[in-house]
Amino acid sequence: MKSTPRGTLAAVITGVVTAVGAGTTTPAVAAESVPVVVPLDGVEKSHNAKLPKIAGEVPLPTQGRPEKPRYVEGRLTPENTLPQVPLRAPLPGLVAEAPLPRSAGKASERAAVSAPAADLRTMTPGLSLDAPLTPPDHRASRLPALKKPQAAMRTPLLRTAPTADVRLGQP
Repeated sequence: MKSTPRGTLAAVITGVVTAVGAGTTTPAVAAESVPVVVPLDGVEKSHNAKLPKIAGEVPLPTQGRPEKPRYVEGRLTPENTLPQVPLRAPLPGLVAEAPLPRSAGKASERAAVSAPAADLRTMTPGLSLDAPLTPPDHRASRLPALKKPQAAMRTPLLRTAPTADVRLGQP
């Protein structure tokens, strides 16, 4: 088979377009949590009884970008020796619905609890250390002197606002 310049050019252009198109595609599902349903239908049908319905969400944590160490004048080591790492994930969600025994003269009622997934933001602890030496003075040609070492721990952070809804009523 003979290669022509026109056919070669068409193949190259097709390859470039495919490569560029593949680089700009996004995933079909970028979920923060995975839904989970507890299957109780088979037990409900085999025992001929009303059972609770339970479903939930399992979070998928995502890691953020930690702060870079910052160099400060007068210190030998950077300010954020061990930086804090942000993590973000939803709290697990829960939906549960259970039948209540029939009360006199009323149809069967159900009790339901719904706690949707709440956004959870955390920061790991961080550490800032300083060496027990002063920085050298290049103007006076002096060696570093001794000083008290310094250590500071950055506290972890946990921020969320969960909610829940409890209901009684008809199915």
